[in-house]
Amino acid sequence: MNIKQFEYKPLAHYSYAIVSDGKMAVIDPERNPQQYYDFAKANNAEIVAVIETHPHADFVSSHFEIHKKTGATIYNSEKLGADYPHRSFDEGNSIELGDILLSARNTPGHSPDSITIIATQENKTVLFTGDTLFIGDVGRPDLREKAGNMKAKREELAEMMYETITSKFTDLPDDALIYPAHGAGSLCGKNLSDAASSTLGNERMGNWAFKKQTKQEFMDTILDGQPFIPHYFGFDVDTNKAGADDLKPSIDKIPFSENTTAEGLIVDMRDEATFKNGHLKGSFNIQAVSENSKFETWLGSIIKPEDKFTLVIDDKENKDSLLHRVAKIGYEKLLKEVITTSEENLATTKKLNIADFKKNPDSYTIVDIRNNSEIEEGKFFEKALSHPLNELRETAKNIPTDKPIVVHCAGGYRSAAGSSILEKILKDVTIYDLSDAVKDFQ
Repeated sequence: MNIKQFEYKPLAHYSYAIVSDGKMAVIDPERNPQQYYDFAKANNAEIVAVIETHPHADFVSSHFEIHKKTGATIYNSEKLGADYPHRSFDEGNSIELGDILLSARNTPGHSPDSITIIATQENKTVLFTGDTLFIGDVGRPDLREKAGNMKAKREELAEMMYETITSKFTDLPDDALIYPAHGAGSLCGKNLSDAASSTLGNERMGNWAFKKQTKQEFMDTILDGQPFIPHYFGFDVDTNKAGADDLKPSIDKIPFSENTTAEGLIVDMRDEATFKNGHLKGSFNIQAVSENSKFETWLGSIIKPEDKFTLVIDDKENKDSLLHRVAKIGYEKLLKEVITTSEENLATTKKLNIADFKKNPDSYTIVDIRNNSEIEEGKFFEKALSHPLNELRETAKNIPTDKPIVVHCAGGYRSAAGSSILEKILKDVTIYDLSDAVKDFQ
């Protein structure tokens, strides 16, 4: 069984290709389909199937683009309500891929339309579990909440997940390989392992969800302490249910200009030192200076799907790679233009006197922008005000402005964004970024 796992680290996303007898299926593909085409070519295979385990919330899938390019059939649960051409892939349905049999099993809980794909070949069994079963955890049940009785919805899905874990895997062998759609760092669960795969036997022994417990104990555990839900998650679910636009035409039409300025909502992806030395006034500093930075997550957590924004980049040579990153979450639709700035009329950020801050902390208002779950584990500063970064644009107005403000997170990446947000929203007050000096206080 020729299986290839593809990883996109910033979103901790795994996608897959399976090849048998010159036929290939792609499972949960990311926005850029080129790597799947390359793999098919390298294996002299034809892409005949694209399978979606559910409509993903944290990234935009290329299933519709692959279908249009290759003619491959898209398979997903009929419960998904997809708007693109597809075939039902629910319990009782199967696909023959060379000498591999792919069968579907409905495994609701993360979403009502989640499926697990069971691949069998002779005595080998492989499970592609999507966001249902992770390594060390299961998918969160609170991403499909709509207006109305939100608590009832999450409890309903938590109960579905209990039924899935206790009944949908019982007939499968311990040596069945498990390939999930996400690993550690994803917001689709709370305690994911950094392992890329496992076996069902190992999960039965080590995954909390498989331990003997009552339904209520299971539901209490899964509902407690889930991470925040970024603004873009609902937008991406809707995009994936409709089928995203083709990638290249979507990013090619975005205007680009050099040495210019902009107004309105501005996202500056440059490193914090460069940003603080000179930036367009009112810019948000969401850094994308490393391949593994959480740029996509924080872009979609700070910028809302109804916003329109300008992206400031460091160099023309990086334009295409950064547009690809924006498009991972479908936000190229919100992007007005991409620019580089001139050296004139730029704002600067004041540098905090660390020695004075250590000596006179009460002379400052300290704002902790870590997530609520992090703050619950302990504060670095007793009098710090809690304003999680994903909510900061809405809650900034509640921060007192009678003292200079010092913003901190856990390591410095998020505080660069948080301090820049406060610089834009709060007037007539000095904003400082504690940055990586926060480590002196941990």
